Amino acid sequence: MFGLTFEKLLILGVIAAFLIGPERLPLYAGKLRQFVRSLRDFADGAKDRMRDEMGADFDDVEWKKLDPRQYDPRRIIREALLDDGETAPVATAIKPVTESAYAQHKRKLQAGAVPPFDTEAT
Repeated sequence: MFGLTFEKLLILGVIAAFLIGPERLPLYAGKLRQFVRSLRDFADGAKDRMRDEMGADFDDVEWKKLDPRQYDPRRIIREALLDDGETAPVATAIKPVTESAYAQHKRKLQAGAVPPFDTEAT
């Protein structure tokens, strides 16, 4: 959660206790409890409303499939360009790079040779 560890939260709590003081600390702790409870109620209400609007399909949705962290533009473009059942073309003359770019630059190409190609280049 925002890079905060338990130790950092504990230090922030101790500093807040000193800044707020013992007289106002129970009041602010109660306000924090109310805020957390209202935030939890809001999240539960949104979930219940979504379940009501989607009906029985809400439980059937694969939520992990809709996770934006799994977004891979290369896969999406590949699937959009290829027809059903068609596989990606395989280049037989292209060889993967096994040496550095400097070494490739210094090496002269023979007549009719295929220039090196990096398969992982973007």
